[in-house]
Amino acid sequence: MQFDNVNKPSGINRVFLAFKNSQRAFKWLAKNEAAFKQELLLLALSLTIISIWQIGIYEKVMLLISVLFVIFAEIVNTAIEATIDRVG
Repeated sequence: MQFDNVNKPSGINRVFLAFKNSQRAFKWLAKNEAAFKQELLLLALSLTIISIWQIGIYEKVMLLISVLFVIFAEIVNTAIEATIDRVG
C-alpha cells in the first residue's frame, strides 16, 4: 500500500487501519520477543489475582497500572532497538 499524502484515510477507515497495524505489531511482539511473552504471562497472572483476591479497588488498579506500565516500557524498548538495528 502506497501512502498518498493528498488522499489520507480519515474517519472510521483511519481508525480501522491504525487498529490493524497495532494488531500486527502486537502479534510480532508476542512471536519474537521473549520478554514481551513473559510480561503477557505476568498480565494474565495479575488479572487472575485481581479477580480472585479480596483487595481494595485502589490496590487492584495500582497492580494493573504497574503491569501495563512494564508492558509499555518493553514496547518502547523494542521500538528503540528495532530503530537502532535498522539504522546501524
